[in-house]
Amino acid sequence: MYKIGEVSAITGILRETIRYYEQIGLMPQPKRSENGYRLYANDDVERLQFIRRARQLDFRLDEVTEILAVRDHNQPPCQYVLQVVQERIIKIETCIHELEQLRDELVALYAAGKVLPEDTQMKSCVCNVIRIGLDEKGTLDEPATH
Repeated sequence: MYKIGEVSAITGILRETIRYYEQIGLMPQPKRSENGYRLYANDDVERLQFIRRARQLDFRLDEVTEILAVRDHNQPPCQYVLQVVQERIIKIETCIHELEQLRDELVALYAAGKVLPEDTQMKSCVCNVIRIGLDEKGTLDEPATH
């Protein structure tokens, strides 16, 4: 049996986080020693290591709860996990695509902005690069007039 500090050191999960997991039902309430210290078994350590790895893979706590609930009922949670992973892959691919588009636009804006005259008096706008932007061809929407 391990005390909470030992479990924290083994799993890399903060004591406060372990207590929180107990509060929300992600972890079962631990046994207690005669003096009230929390006591954890190897199964608890393994469960916390699983939770930590799932969190590293960006699983939400409700998803981890669902996985563990299925497992606690002696059912394999793999189909649910695969569904979540597939959804996460699609979400990541969408984010990557959006970030690539943003990067391309910023690269083109940077290149176009290098040739714009700087409006040091700020009479017409805060910044020509952002005000003007680029058209779908990656060229300035309008020529700089100052």
